[in-house]
Amino acid sequence: MTQDLFRHDAYLTHCDATVTRIDANGIVLDRTVFYPLGGGQAGDAGTLTLGDSSVIVIVDTRKDKDAEGRATADIVHVPAPGQEALLAQVSIGSTVTARIDWARRHRLMRFHTATHLLCHLIPVPVNGCSITPDYARMDLHMTDPLDKEALTQGLARLVAEAHALSVGAITDAELDANPSLVKSMSVAPPRGSGTVRTIRIGHDAVMIDLQPCGGTHVANTSEIGRVVVTKIEKKSATTRRVVLGFQE
Repeated sequence: MTQDLFRHDAYLTHCDATVTRIDANGIVLDRTVFYPLGGGQAGDAGTLTLGDSSVIVIVDTRKDKDAEGRATADIVHVPAPGQEALLAQVSIGSTVTARIDWARRHRLMRFHTATHLLCHLIPVPVNGCSITPDYARMDLHMTDPLDKEALTQGLARLVAEAHALSVGAITDAELDANPSLVKSMSVAPPRGSGTVRTIRIGHDAVMIDLQPCGGTHVANTSEIGRVVVTKIEKKSATTRRVVLGFQE
């Protein structure tokens, strides 16, 4: 079971760790700052530095799967091709320094937080989401048309208002009693531990968004920067797709 340090502090950029498994799929560590693909958010990239200072390039991070294809608690760091000689130096018990590509991760955090602001501006169910370093998109279950400029202005207002973000948790029973907290139609909140991680933007007096989410986010909406709606598409009779980009 990999200790997922990013769940508690999305700003951690590196950590020391021990290899617990290495196979054709990649490298599993006892702890990591690398976020694995999930919830619509891309997996992290970065490096693993070995004891002799040689560096293994990691191009993706995934949740491990069991024989039935179900996600496990292990996180697999996927090395770039062509590093066989370096990988041969790694064995169970090897110590490494895991370091994420921070510039890439920070863009993911900014985009992910911006999608939560969209949930506030367009309070309808979400039936698809993709968060990459280059863009974010949300598929919204609705039939009404959307105004690209109005949404961009709404995002700019929420960014400028500098709403704080906090990580919390609710019990499975509390979530069952408040099903409206779940915005996604396609991704169910992870259960099994008795509590579900939540992301809150704002506070009780000025609540912007509160929903279960396992991704990484910035600490304040002001950190998102200049995010704009670059495209709105009608994907089906009941789906409108909103695509976000940054104006740096």
